[in-house]
Amino acid sequence: MAKADYYSLLGVSRDASNQELKRAYKKLAMKYHPDRNQGDKEAEAKFKEVSEAYEVLTDENKRQAYDQFGHEGLDQRFGQNGGFQGGSFNDIFGDVFGDIFGGGSRSQNQARRGSDLEYRIELSLEEAINGKEVKMSIPRKVNCKPCQGTGAKDGTAFTTCKQCNGQGQVRVSQGFFSVQQTCPSCRGRGKSIEVTCGTCSGNGFNNETKKLAVKIPAGVDTGDQIRLSGEGEAGPNNGISGDLYVTVSVKPHNIFQRDGDDILCEAPVSFTKATLGGKIILPTLDGKVELTVPAGTQSGRAFRIKNKGVKSVRSSYKGDLYCKLNIETPINLTKEQKELLNKLDDSFSKSKSKHRPNEKSWLDSIKEFFDK
Repeated sequence: MAKADYYSLLGVSRDASNQELKRAYKKLAMKYHPDRNQGDKEAEAKFKEVSEAYEVLTDENKRQAYDQFGHEGLDQRFGQNGGFQGGSFNDIFGDVFGDIFGGGSRSQNQARRGSDLEYRIELSLEEAINGKEVKMSIPRKVNCKPCQGTGAKDGTAFTTCKQCNGQGQVRVSQGFFSVQQTCPSCRGRGKSIEVTCGTCSGNGFNNETKKLAVKIPAGVDTGDQIRLSGEGEAGPNNGISGDLYVTVSVKPHNIFQRDGDDILCEAPVSFTKATLGGKIILPTLDGKVELTVPAGTQSGRAFRIKNKGVKSVRSSYKGDLYCKLNIETPINLTKEQKELLNKLDDSFSKSKSKHRPNEKSWLDSIKEFFDK
């Protein structure tokens, strides 16, 4: 029997956000939960279906595989049922409904990894291409040094929490449901502090602002991240610290645009130089270069200058510079200049196919169109 569509099961659109998925799941889980439908096998099966749908669609990798290839894609990539384990129904339910009862279903008694932090920096194009050392101040939580993150005054002992008997969790009943929550007495530690630390008031954390000097490698682009291991927030229960991710954003440049490892620019060229040919000076990221403009160059033609782009941050490859020439039409002409141009135009008209081949072919196309 074919499995039902996950989006249809939850009654949401295919572009639903995680918050919309959570709201839909809450409503259906309360309706079909086995505690509320004791002995009803159909409701129990429905509860498992919506829980599986919610678990898959709130996992970014699984959702992407499901959107592309459906249930078969999930099975091939993550195993049968998309990697969903039947024993995780209660975990999912507790995670979603934990905010109602004041905590999730997972144990808070163990040391856990701290949160990652993100710091955004904006660089000029030159700074991104050449690299730069950036100094930054990062506000974050750190383990309290006097109590070493325990929350207890240095040298004092812990006793087993009487409210949760050292489990770190207590069970709370609410109507038809029974959900575990973090013990409010010991805050999930399973141990009670006899004398709290005066520096952190028993939290185990203090706030600090850390100054860092981060070397941004040459060649970074908008969206690139530099990961600094262990520079995030300290972990609960004296766990290891998370990481700091420095996210790069490159400001627009008034001359150049970046396209991967290539650099693009546009340059004006006079009517006479484009017609007769000549040399122009072009800027690059590491100095000036001389470009030879061939006679008869048309507006919009692009010239490639090798190895004048960006050195890739991921390899030794260096991109190119592409410069598009725009022919500049003369303005504010004198009477004499206008007369000279008219004479020139008259001379062109005597042999359009030779001097203005594009115009002639265009006019021939128009004539053919109206003669149909």
